[in-house]
Amino acid sequence: MGNLSSSNQAQTSIPMAPAPDTCKKPHAVLVPFPAQGHLNPFLKLAKLLHHRGFHITFVNSEFNHNRLLKSKGSSFFENLPDFCFETFPDGLPPSDADATQSVPALCDSMRRNSLVPLRELLAKLNNSRVVPPVTCVVSDGVMTFALQAAHEMNVRCVLFWTFAACGFLSFKLCADLIDSGITPFKDSSCLTDGSLETLVDWVPGLENFRYKHILTFIQTTDPNNVLLAYVKEQVDSISKASAVILHTFDALERRLLDALSPMLPPIYTIGPLQPLVDQISAKTAVSSMDFSLWKAEDECLEWLNSKEQNSVIYVNFGSVEVLTPGEIQELALGLAESKKNFLWILRPDLIKGNSGVLPPDFIAETKDRGLIVSWCQQEKVLNHPSVGGFLTHCGWNSIMEGITAGVPFLCLPQTTDQPANCRSVCIEWGIGMEISKNFEKDEVGMLVNELLDGENGREMKKRAVQWKKQAAAVTASPRGSSFVNLERLVEQVLLK
Repeated sequence: MGNLSSSNQAQTSIPMAPAPDTCKKPHAVLVPFPAQGHLNPFLKLAKLLHHRGFHITFVNSEFNHNRLLKSKGSSFFENLPDFCFETFPDGLPPSDADATQSVPALCDSMRRNSLVPLRELLAKLNNSRVVPPVTCVVSDGVMTFALQAAHEMNVRCVLFWTFAACGFLSFKLCADLIDSGITPFKDSSCLTDGSLETLVDWVPGLENFRYKHILTFIQTTDPNNVLLAYVKEQVDSISKASAVILHTFDALERRLLDALSPMLPPIYTIGPLQPLVDQISAKTAVSSMDFSLWKAEDECLEWLNSKEQNSVIYVNFGSVEVLTPGEIQELALGLAESKKNFLWILRPDLIKGNSGVLPPDFIAETKDRGLIVSWCQQEKVLNHPSVGGFLTHCGWNSIMEGITAGVPFLCLPQTTDQPANCRSVCIEWGIGMEISKNFEKDEVGMLVNELLDGENGREMKKRAVQWKKQAAAVTASPRGSSFVNLERLVEQVLLK
């Protein structure tokens, strides 16, 4: 494929000469969806496989590779033994390097344009004299063109769905509604006439799961909706995989996992990943690296040191979601009225169409108890003793990190699997409260106070701490369920 001189070529970071025994190693190629919430769990899995003796090729989109270069510097990609980075074009025209790409446009472009470059990359790796032949591909569950490329080369492919079982189920149910002709909806009245309250009654063991909890993509009347076509294509490809990995753990979602098991190839639940990574005793350049598409502002950790235990509400809407100026206004006013300490992550591209919408005097009024930064090291923040709650969009990466830290939630789901995650947090696990879709400042202030100081908040904190203990137990060596599942995944699938 050559170098990055052309936007249609994949970048190589293959070393000039092989290390001793390199060509005898198993070689895993990891292909994540190009968003922060997918990159993080993929990098953690890559570290775990590297620690177990795999040569790793980590494939980023060119757009995200360049963002990582800007965020981390060129040295980030150097001197990593048996760990190489490659890129593939996502097919989209150049855009602002700091902007979040349009998810519908990205999905549609990749399904049309990414198979050939990935096929050529795998062939290049297989023909290289300095890296071992590719022995397995770990593809994102929503990047199944990698499944096709792997099968063409007779290479085993595993689908890593970086979602909960409930989130994965919402993809499956979306495909079911497409197959049955329910979505796209016939007219827009279906979005407001109570149709979204319809119970899902065709999955054994699933209780009180409604259409409104399924992927938000179903809430359309457009027969040519690209996301519906994309979801259908991904779900229909699952049966061709050697196995499915879910970033959850058995005790957290046992009933859903039992319901899903007959529908899928073998399922390996290996979450939460971070405690497994923490068990890597040798601190190397590989085990220590992290991915961030934005540069983290570490001043927030020093600021947290000055606050009392469990006194701070942490607010972060992830790496992709955008809010309206009106929503930002109500959130800000609610945080101000709560009189509580807050750490708020305001990405440069978080607000639709306008960045200067914070209410007048907001900064001055809250300067002694509030801090706003553009990005942070979220896992360090969530594990800080000053953080007593997490106001989140309910992206699964964020929920899993909060569970691992024992932090309760205020939930404001936006898109994709987030309504399903919110339902589990609030109803199944009892560790969060949902903010209304059309919220105002009074509700925000009231819920922040309830979470940090109220009786409901105290009960949720107790349950969150219990789930934290469960997360530690399932990742413990040698008998924790997720620890054992990772070992089985390696031995039964990736090395088979």
